[in-house]
Amino acid sequence: MITVTELRDRMQENPFRPFRIHTSDGKSYDITNHDMMFIKRNGVEIALDLDANSVAERFAKCLLLHITCIEDLAEAKPA
Repeated sequence: MITVTELRDRMQENPFRPFRIHTSDGKSYDITNHDMMFIKRNGVEIALDLDANSVAERFAKCLLLHITCIEDLAEAKPA
Protein backbone atom coordinates (compact mmCIF):
# COMPACT_ATOMS: atom_id res chain seq x y z
CA MET A 1 0.00 0.00 0.00
CA ILE A 2 1.20 3.49 -0.84
CA THR A 3 1.46 5.85 2.14
CA VAL A 4 0.56 9.52 2.54
CA THR A 5 4.26 10.25 3.10
CA GLU A 6 5.25 8.57 -0.18
CA LEU A 7 2.64 10.55 -2.10
CA ARG A 8 3.53 13.83 -0.42
CA ASP A 9 7.25 13.27 -1.09
CA ARG A 10 6.51 12.53 -4.73
CA MET A 11 4.33 15.63 -5.13
CA GLN A 12 7.00 17.86 -3.57
CA GLU A 13 9.91 16.68 -5.72
CA ASN A 14 11.77 19.51 -7.38
CA PRO A 15 11.73 19.33 -10.30
CA PHE A 16 8.36 17.62 -10.42
CA ARG A 17 8.36 14.26 -12.25
CA PRO A 18 5.01 13.26 -13.82
CA PHE A 19 3.69 9.88 -12.69
CA ARG A 20 0.76 7.50 -13.02
CA ILE A 21 -1.32 6.10 -10.16
CA HIS A 22 -2.79 2.61 -10.62
CA THR A 23 -5.78 1.50 -8.56
CA SER A 24 -7.17 -1.87 -7.54
CA ASP A 25 -10.17 -1.51 -9.89
CA GLY A 26 -7.85 -1.32 -12.92
CA LYS A 27 -8.07 2.45 -13.43
CA SER A 28 -5.06 4.70 -13.76
CA TYR A 29 -4.61 8.45 -13.40
CA ASP A 30 -1.79 10.55 -14.86
CA ILE A 31 -0.49 13.23 -12.53
CA THR A 32 1.29 15.70 -14.80
CA ASN A 33 1.79 18.60 -12.39
CA HIS A 34 1.84 19.20 -8.64
CA ASP A 35 -1.56 20.97 -8.65
CA MET A 36 -3.52 17.94 -9.91
CA MET A 37 -3.75 15.98 -6.69
CA PHE A 38 -4.95 16.84 -3.20
CA ILE A 39 -3.71 14.46 -0.51
CA LYS A 40 -6.04 13.66 2.38
CA ARG A 41 -5.56 11.47 5.46
CA ASN A 42 -6.85 8.26 3.85
CA GLY A 43 -6.90 9.08 0.16
CA VAL A 44 -6.48 11.54 -2.65
CA GLU A 45 -8.60 13.68 -4.94
CA ILE A 46 -7.32 13.91 -8.50
CA ALA A 47 -8.25 16.73 -10.90
CA LEU A 48 -9.54 15.39 -14.23
CA ASP A 49 -10.27 16.91 -17.64
CA LEU A 50 -8.18 20.04 -17.14
CA ASP A 51 -8.85 22.94 -19.47
CA ALA A 52 -6.21 25.25 -20.98
CA ASN A 53 -6.04 27.17 -17.68
CA SER A 54 -5.60 23.95 -15.64
CA VAL A 55 -9.12 24.19 -14.20
CA ALA A 56 -10.62 20.76 -13.51
CA GLU A 57 -13.92 19.67 -15.00
CA ARG A 58 -14.30 16.94 -12.36
CA PHE A 59 -12.43 15.03 -9.64
CA ALA A 60 -11.75 11.37 -8.86
CA LYS A 61 -11.54 10.23 -5.25
CA CYS A 62 -9.35 7.28 -4.36
CA LEU A 63 -8.60 5.68 -1.00
CA LEU A 64 -4.94 4.96 -0.29
CA LEU A 65 -5.90 1.35 0.32
CA HIS A 66 -6.81 1.05 -3.39
CA ILE A 67 -3.65 2.61 -4.84
CA THR A 68 -1.66 -0.41 -6.01
CA CYS A 69 1.39 1.32 -7.47
CA ILE A 70 2.91 4.50 -8.81
CA GLU A 71 5.02 4.60 -11.96
CA ASP A 72 6.96 7.33 -13.72
CA LEU A 73 5.49 8.66 -16.95
CA ALA A 74 7.83 8.51 -19.91
CA GLU A 75 9.38 11.89 -20.56
CA ALA A 76 8.82 13.42 -23.97
CA LYS A 77 11.89 13.12 -26.17
CA PRO A 78 12.92 16.11 -28.28
CA ALA A 79 12.15 15.69 -32.00
